[in-house]
Amino acid sequence: DGKLLSDDVTHYVVPDCKVVQDYLEILEFLELKGIIFMQTACQAVQHQKGRRQYNKLRNLVKDARHDCIVFANEFHQHSYLPREKGESMEKWQTRSIYNAAVWYYNHCLGQMPVVMVTEDEDAIRQYGNETEGVFVISFKNYLDNFWPDLKSAHELFDSILQARHERESESQENNGKEYPEHLPVEILEAGIKSGRYIQGTLNVNKHRAQLEAFVRLQGFGSKETELQSDILIYGTRARNRAIHGDVVAVELLPLHEWKGRTVALCENETEDKAPADTTGDPMPTGKVVGIIQKNWRDYVVTFPSKEESQSQSRNAQKILVTPWDYRIPKIRISTQQAEALQEYRVVVRIDSWESTSVYPNGHFVRVLGRIGDLEGEIAAILVENSICVAPFSEIQMSEMPVSSSKNPWKVDPEEEKKRLDMRDTHLIFSIDPKGCEDVDDALSVRTLPNGNLELGVHIADVTHFVAANSYTDVEARARATTYYLADRRYDMLPSVLSADVCSLLSGVDRYAVSVLWELEKESYEILQVCYKKTIIRSAYKLVYEVAQGLLDGDASVVGEILELKNLDERTRQKQLDELVWAVSKLADIARHVRAKRDSCGALELEGVEIRVQLDDKNNIHDLIPKQPLEVHETVAECMILANHWVAKKISENFPHQALLRQHPPPRQEFFTELQECASAKGFSIDTWSNKALAESLDKANDPLDPIVNKLLRSMATHAMSNALYFSTGSCPEEEFHHYGLALERYTHFTSPIRRYADIVVHRLLTAATLNETKGDVMDYVFSNKELQELCRHINNRNRAAQRAQKQSTELFQCMYFKDKTPETDERCVADGVIYSIRTNGVLVFVPR
Repeated sequence: DGKLLSDDVTHYVVPDCKVVQDYLEILEFLELKGIIFMQTACQAVQHQKGRRQYNKLRNLVKDARHDCIVFANEFHQHSYLPREKGESMEKWQTRSIYNAAVWYYNHCLGQMPVVMVTEDEDAIRQYGNETEGVFVISFKNYLDNFWPDLKSAHELFDSILQARHERESESQENNGKEYPEHLPVEILEAGIKSGRYIQGTLNVNKHRAQLEAFVRLQGFGSKETELQSDILIYGTRARNRAIHGDVVAVELLPLHEWKGRTVALCENETEDKAPADTTGDPMPTGKVVGIIQKNWRDYVVTFPSKEESQSQSRNAQKILVTPWDYRIPKIRISTQQAEALQEYRVVVRIDSWESTSVYPNGHFVRVLGRIGDLEGEIAAILVENSICVAPFSEIQMSEMPVSSSKNPWKVDPEEEKKRLDMRDTHLIFSIDPKGCEDVDDALSVRTLPNGNLELGVHIADVTHFVAANSYTDVEARARATTYYLADRRYDMLPSVLSADVCSLLSGVDRYAVSVLWELEKESYEILQVCYKKTIIRSAYKLVYEVAQGLLDGDASVVGEILELKNLDERTRQKQLDELVWAVSKLADIARHVRAKRDSCGALELEGVEIRVQLDDKNNIHDLIPKQPLEVHETVAECMILANHWVAKKISENFPHQALLRQHPPPRQEFFTELQECASAKGFSIDTWSNKALAESLDKANDPLDPIVNKLLRSMATHAMSNALYFSTGSCPEEEFHHYGLALERYTHFTSPIRRYADIVVHRLLTAATLNETKGDVMDYVFSNKELQELCRHINNRNRAAQRAQKQSTELFQCMYFKDKTPETDERCVADGVIYSIRTNGVLVFVPR
């Protein structure tokens, strides 16, 4: 099962630990085939190079395009070698890998030569001629003899080798320390424990990258440290060769040296949001004394012009490249291709940072594409956000159910006996955006025999098809979410699930997990709730605009409901009446649910979401702001209700290991600008609770200028904290609250096709409510520590997805406007409202 090595090669190649650690980018070349990564080498990468490099290796092995596999040599009776007394770890690793290479050659009955590549000259002398058919040579020798025409691999090899030599010589000069100014690790650890030094993540100010950076404590601070604010790091010298994203140790400066931050332009994202003090008053100020964990990764860069590169150095082969993310310093690399690559986006990786240099050293990895070319720019966005979207592998696809147009998936008769069958008893339908293929959710409402109402939210039962810890589950966990860009999406699950077997399309049988509420017929108060595994058949796949038309009594939208076509007039009218009643009743219920949340302080915030409209050839036709409709809110309220009740259920059953979603209250200082803007128009904004804020925003309405309220709500949105996933065992109950929704418990349950958090919640709900798990209940449930680590990963991937979506929309906006002339094209002109003046510019709200 799974991935197999090709037999259409002249040899198999086995890299030793050092080669895998130092030259992984070269092993990523598609031209190199028949690579066997030994378990010993993989573990060495994990322990010595960290999670980022290890994940690159895992992704390489999983990628179906690469001809490589992992062999678990330490788990195999005939290839395992115990470490001898007094033998160094490096010698044992090399001996183990050579022994496994010999076993592999014999396993192939001597029909396929095996080449072990190493940088260990002693190993080449010792093992080079020991076994016929197993060759032990240097990696350079291997490239020279087997791949002489692969010039990019040779240049990359030379670049990595040179960077390594520079790093080693630098380390020797500094007596083993990377930089003379950094304190030894043991002193840093003791200082952090005692409270003398403070640990946190360095965050460079996007708009003042040369002047300001901040260290975010984010739970890293010592218990003895009572600092509530971020720490200002003023100037690049005080960063001491730390770069954006590094986990660092900071020493506070004396009080008289503290500085105030400059109120510069600031992006309204969590990682870039202005820190506690935005007034210019002195705030805690420090300097970096050591780097705990580097954030060095792949960076997208641009090359200087020919004139710039020649002025930088007499030897134009050593040049400074400029990262796409300007919070990262320029990187010095050696390359002979500088002139050819001036118009391209290129990936580089940092190797070292000499104590005598202003800039870090790095090496060229690969070309992404020409600057301005759509595919190259999209590739840059993916790299910058560490998004890996390799095709699903053969072994993952082998776990998928079979479904095709000729042989569609069918309900299993055995499974049918275990589920509540709703196909003939409920009118179920979905409401989604146009073109939506991954339909996670469907709705139903009906009158019960006792006169009360039953509201149903039906969610695709993804976990029936994705077993815990299966290959597909592990891949979905790594991706954590579906990545939606302006013109494409990268799915978390294979399309046979996301667009077919799990998608709640109309007219087909599907497995679902349903939450059903009995509501009092007039007040809509919830009398009881139950959770069921069900079989459903959605009757209609509606789009938002059509559902809104039905709600408004617009008869013209009926022609767009495909399921009503080809029916006789009487049947058609009867079914239409039933559908209109259901949509209207859902809207009524949603209004009641929303009013209840409003009374508790739920916020109605403002954000302009731009949709890119493409023509048949994927050229930009128009940029359209998303129009808010009441039916959007109807669907959203039903989903919020389901998420809330599922959160209550799983947190009751698993008080220390349930996955919930919290939205912390914003820091009061982030509201300063909002309050000043409101007072300029004669309004007062009370921000001390969500209820007070909501009521203040409702009152801040200028009948002569509706833009005022939109702007104030937009500013309130920007002041908000980000909502985060967390494990209930990791914080006290009073912190479970969701500030924006005004709910004590909240989670994500309603989109398991596109969010891994929802898959975890489905398994928790199964364990909490369905007796079929019995002894296997704990298979569904992570420990608190495991769940908290998973939540950190999902939160990180969610932020990356949001950034990628935003950046891709901005890319299309740039491409849309680049060939238009502001003087003659009215689409290039819009009214704006200046709402803040900063030291380096103004902030403008554009309502259009």
